[in-house]
Parts: sequence; C-alpha cells; structure tokens
Amino acid sequence: MAEWAARRFWKSVDVVEQPEGGFAIHLDTKPVRTPAKAPLLLPTRPLAQAVAAEWDAQVETVAPLTMPLTRSANSALDKVAPQRDEVLRLIAAYGETDLLCYRAERPAELAQRQAAAWDPLLDWAAERHGARLLPVQGVMPQPQPQAALEALARPLADLSPFRVAALHDLVALSGSLVIGLAAAEAVRPADELWDVSRLDEKWQAEQWGEDEEAARAAAVKREAFLHSDRFFRLA
Repeated sequence: MAEWAARRFWKSVDVVEQPEGGFAIHLDTKPVRTPAKAPLLLPTRPLAQAVAAEWDAQVETVAPLTMPLTRSANSALDKVAPQRDEVLRLIAAYGETDLLCYRAERPAELAQRQAAAWDPLLDWAAERHGARLLPVQGVMPQPQPQAALEALARPLADLSPFRVAALHDLVALSGSLVIGLAAAEAVRPADELWDVSRLDEKWQAEQWGEDEEAARAAAVKREAFLHSDRFFRLA
C-alpha cells in the first residue's frame, strides 16, 4: 500500500503580520500550525517569506524534506521554546569539551594544522567574549576555567527560541561552542567554519583515503550546518 501523503489544497500562500507581533503563514485564509497545533508564528518577515516560499513550492503532495525552514521553525516552537533553559544548558556544556581545545600529540604536522586553524578562533573567543579556553593534548577531558565557561554562556541568554534552535545545531554538528558562536556572529563564512571543524577528518582521509560512506554522512552534516546558519540569520 502506498504511504499516505498530504495533498496541496491551497491556491495562495501569504505572509500576514500579526497585531501582537510576528508573522503568520496563511494557506488561502487558513493559518499554518505546527505539528503540536501551535500557531506557526515567525519572528521576522524574511524568515516568514522564506517559509512561505517552501509552502508555495509544494506541487501535488506535501514533501516535508523539501521544507527545512518550516521543520526548523516547528522544532523551535514545539521543542525548544518549552524547554529553552535546558537547551541553553546543553549548548553551554559544549564549552567544557570544545573541539578546538583537543590537540594531537603527534604527528607534528597534524598538531601544527590544528594550531593554525583553531588558535585564531580561541583567540577570538578570548578577545570578543573574555573566554580563554585552554588547549590540551590528547582526547581525555580536561577542566576549563569556570570564568571562561561562564563568559561563553552569556551571549546565549538573550537568544530567541528560533536562534537557540539554530545555534544548538551549529554547536552540536561542529562539536564546538566557539565555532557555533563564531558562525552566529558571522566571524567567518559558515562553509569555512565547517571545514575548520572537519580538520581531523580531512587529515585522516589524506592519510588513508576517503571512505565513501563517511563522506556521504559528512556531506549531510555539512548541509545541515549551512542550513542552521541560514536559519539563524533569517530569525
């Protein structure tokens, strides 16, 4: 039996500014709701227009995989907003074991590459946020200065649930709170920051050859990282 799929029933898609603030998406005259039945109320017109474009692009049946911004907005409202503080704690915890702090003891060339790519971002975090994280050799977790961790957590406090959702994915996909914050603040282009986060994997591929399955998985994660960066800006 063929899997059921929702069919397009609407002729027009409109962005409607709400008196209480925010922007709704109307299919004809019917407002879109999230899977949890909350109003799909978006914080900015650019995000609302981009979400509306996804709905307008549907043809005969609705294909959720072609609607990444809608899915991220749904997640922000249904999942992040009700537990925003907990999600912020999860994001902040990445500073304790930030990818950029864990350096190879050998070979020397890999350690040099890590220092060249990662030290400038740690320096930026120290200068911009007063958060000096300390590089360590090896993979065993080492404690970071509490003052630095608290400083990295401060920029998170005022983020909307939409930006919290985006930042969570930027941090989780890269394994680095510093990279996530650098993306959020547009310190460097998102694709460059993604490449910085994949330095170790690139080294391994150079030494042993590229694994096709791993490369496909990395491509999916890269697309998700770039999407999260776009969602953050639109929000």
